[in-house]
Amino acid sequence: MDETDQRVPRNRRGSNATGIRDVARLAGVSTATVSRAFNAPETVSEKIRQQVEQAARTLSYIPHNAARALSSQRSRTLGIVIPTVQNSIFAEQVEWLQRRALSHGYTTLVAHSGFTSSGEAEQVRQLVRNGIDGIMLVGADHLAEVYSLLQSRRIAYVNTSVCDPASPHPSVGFDNGAAMAHTTNYLLSLGHRNIGVISGDIHNSDRARLRLQGVLRAMAEAEVALPNERIAHSDYSMEASRAACRDLLSRAPETTAIMCHNDVQAFAALLELQRLGFVVPRDISVTGFDDLEWARHLQPALTTIRVPWGRMAQIAADMLVAQLDRVEYRHSTMLDFDLVVRESTAPPRPAAQSGI
Repeated sequence: MDETDQRVPRNRRGSNATGIRDVARLAGVSTATVSRAFNAPETVSEKIRQQVEQAARTLSYIPHNAARALSSQRSRTLGIVIPTVQNSIFAEQVEWLQRRALSHGYTTLVAHSGFTSSGEAEQVRQLVRNGIDGIMLVGADHLAEVYSLLQSRRIAYVNTSVCDPASPHPSVGFDNGAAMAHTTNYLLSLGHRNIGVISGDIHNSDRARLRLQGVLRAMAEAEVALPNERIAHSDYSMEASRAACRDLLSRAPETTAIMCHNDVQAFAALLELQRLGFVVPRDISVTGFDDLEWARHLQPALTTIRVPWGRMAQIAADMLVAQLDRVEYRHSTMLDFDLVVRESTAPPRPAAQSGI
C-alpha cells in the first residue's frame, strides 16, 4: 500500500463508498464539525470549512441532500423565478445569485414565468414542492396567493429590481421611475421636446409601470406634453419592439427621440429606424435601460441606464440566508443607477426642434 492509500481511508463496509466519518478522520475533526461545515457553514471557521471541503473532494464525498434536510430541517436550496431565460440581464442575476448562494452552502433552482403572473405563481408552487428554503422574485407585483404560500410555509423571500422601504416585503433594487426620469431630463437638456416612448407591459410589470410614470412625471415637471400617440407598448421581443417603433412613428412622425424600457427594445428600434432610412442620432435619438454587455458595441453605441444587477443578486442571496438564519438584515436596499451617455443621443436638428 503506497502513501496515498494510507492517507485515504476506506469505508468500514470495505467498499469504495465514503461516509462522514471518513471525511472527519481525513480532515482531523469530529463528525459533528463535518456536519456543521456542510449544514451550517457559518458556524465553523473558514480554515475548518476548507479542511472539510478538501477532505470531501479527496474522498469524492458528496453529502446526501435528503439526509441533510432531515437533520437540519432545510434542503439548503434557494429558488429564483425570472421572467425569461432569453434576456442576459436575468441570466446575469442567476449567475451571481448562484455564486453567492454557493458561498453560503446553498444550491439554486431556476424557473421562468414567461412574463405572466399566473406563470410565476405556478413556478413558485413547483419550487415549493421541491422543498426550497428561500426564493428570489423579480419585481413586487405578485399574486396574493404567492405571498400567502411563501408566508404560510415560512419560506424566505425577497423582491428584486424594485425597492420600497414602506412595503412589508423585503426588497433590493433601484428606483425605476427616477431612472427613467433622469434619462428624460437628459433628453430635455439636449433640446428634445417631441419625445416618444416604447414601454413594456404596464399591466403585468410593476417595473414597466414605474418607468413610464417616471417619464410622465419628468415631462410634466418640464411642462412638456407627452401625448398618447407618442407612447407605444410592446413585449420585450425584437419583432414586437420593431413593430412598436413603426407604430409610434406612423402616429407621431415629429418624434425626435425614442426612450425604450430596456436595451432589447432599443436595439430593435435602432434596427427598425435604419430600415426606415433614419440616421441615429442625426434624425432620432434612442435610449435604452439595462446596459447589456453588447450595448456599447452597437453602431451607434447605445445611451442607456446602468444598474448593478450582479450586486443586486448577491445582496438578495445574503438577505435570504439572513432570514433563514434568523439574524438581523436590512429589510430594503436601494441601489444606485447611472446614465451611460454614448453615441445614440444628440441634440435634435433645428428643423425637427421647431416642428418644421
